[in-house]
Amino acid sequence: MGVGQQNTNRQQDNGNEDWDALKGDVGDIAGVAVERSRHFIDSAREQATDYVDRRKDDVAQSVADFATSLRESTHSFDERPNIRAVVDTAAEGLEQLADSIRDRTFADFFNEFEDVVRRRPATVAAVSVAVGFLAARFIKSTAEDLRYDSVHAGQAQSRQTRARQAQRPRAGTGA
Repeated sequence: MGVGQQNTNRQQDNGNEDWDALKGDVGDIAGVAVERSRHFIDSAREQATDYVDRRKDDVAQSVADFATSLRESTHSFDERPNIRAVVDTAAEGLEQLADSIRDRTFADFFNEFEDVVRRRPATVAAVSVAVGFLAARFIKSTAEDLRYDSVHAGQAQSRQTRARQAQRPRAGTGA
């Protein structure tokens, strides 16, 4: 082997070593990035779960308050025991729902919802379409009400402006 060929082999070995070192460095950086992103995702999930758990207590209290109001409204049905029984049953169901909301975690709700979606996808799709339809109707009626209010407000304002102009003495008309 000649000196030139030995130098070429050494350069190739050094190039391969540099390349291997670079690949190792990139792999280490990627590993650190993946670990940090997992930590970030876990932290975000934990914060979201904590927030939902705090809010679920508020929701449970609202449901319980509604049940109490419903139960108190049955006093007007003293002479109609059938209606009172239905309302009491509904209030009892709402109280059970409030207790269930308090006792469960967000993960429990999510897992149960996921199970229902997997068992009955057609039902979930139908409910989603119905909710979307109702939301669209609500938004459309709200927009129409806003348009109606702004049109009538504009008409009332122009009437007031015309009335003010009619009350002002006109310039150039002297007595």
